[in-house]
Amino acid sequence: MTKYLKKPETGAFAAFLLTYVFFALATPGTGFVSINGTAGWLNLAAELGIVAIPVGLLMISGEFDLSIGSTVGAASMILALGTNQFGGPTWPMIVLALTAGGLIGLCNGLVVVKTKLPSFIVTLATNFIVIGATMGTSRLIANVTSSSIFASDSAKMVFAFRWGQANISILWWLLIAFIGYRVLSRTAFGNWIYATGGNEDSARAAGVPVERVKITLFVATGVAAALVGILQGIQWNSGNSTYGMGYVFQAPIVAVIGGVLLTGGYGSVVGIVFGTALFGVISSGIFYTGWNTDWIQLFLGLLLALAVLANNYVRRLALTSK
Repeated sequence: MTKYLKKPETGAFAAFLLTYVFFALATPGTGFVSINGTAGWLNLAAELGIVAIPVGLLMISGEFDLSIGSTVGAASMILALGTNQFGGPTWPMIVLALTAGGLIGLCNGLVVVKTKLPSFIVTLATNFIVIGATMGTSRLIANVTSSSIFASDSAKMVFAFRWGQANISILWWLLIAFIGYRVLSRTAFGNWIYATGGNEDSARAAGVPVERVKITLFVATGVAAALVGILQGIQWNSGNSTYGMGYVFQAPIVAVIGGVLLTGGYGSVVGIVFGTALFGVISSGIFYTGWNTDWIQLFLGLLLALAVLANNYVRRLALTSK
C-alpha cells in the first residue's frame, strides 16, 4: 500500500474518482455520465492538458512558464491574419504559428538560463509582451484583435474533426501524454529533468546539461501552447488575441494537483493527466448541477491547497523510506 502512496499520481487519481462519483450522484438524469457528457469534460480537459503536460515537465525541472496564455492567442492570430488578411495557405501558416510558439519558448529559456532570473518573473513579463505585441500588430494590420480563419479541409480534418460531441483535441492530448510519459519515464532526458529539478548544482556536477534541458522544455511549452491556439482557432473558425489567458495559472494548478512539486524534482505525466481530467470534470459537473460557475474557482483553490499539502507529505514519505 505504501508503494502506491508514494506515487505522484495517487492523490490526483483519488480526487478525480471521488469528484466524478460526486457529480454523477448529484446530477442524476442530466446526462453528465452519458457519452455526450463524457465528451464534454474530455474536451475541456484535452485543450488544457495539451499545454499542462509540457508545463508540468518544466515545473519538475524547477521552472515555470506563465507566457503560455498569450502564446495561444498569438498562434491563433497568426493563423487568422495569415489566412484571412493575407490570403496565405493554411499549412504554411500553421507551421509559422508553431515556429512562433517555439521561438517564444526559446527566448524564455535563453533569458532564464543566461540571466538566472526567476522564470516566474521572466515568463510573466513575456506574457504581457506577447499579448501586447499580438494586439498591437493585429490593430495595425486589420484594426481588430480577433479575425476569422479560413482553414483548408485537410487542416480541419487534423485539428477540428469531431466524433459526435468529442473533439479531435482529445487524441492530441493522449498523444502528447504518451510522448511525455515515454520521455519522462523511459529516457535519459527524463532522468535529466528530475535531476535538474531535484538539485541543479549536483545535476550539473554529474554531467547533466542543465541549460539545454531547461531551454528544450521552454521550447516544448511554447510549441504546445501554439498547438492549442491552432486547435481552438480552426475549431471556432476565428483567432483571438486573448485565447488561452485562462491557462496561465490553470496549467500549473492542474500540474500541482497531479502531484508535481512547486519546488521541482518530483511528479509524473500520469498525475498531470488525472489533474487535468479533474479540472474537466469539475468544470463540466458544475454546469450539470446548475450551480453558478464561479464555484469552479472555489473547487480548484481547495484542491490546489490540498494537493500541495498531500504532495509534500508523499514526498517526505518517499524520502524517509529510502
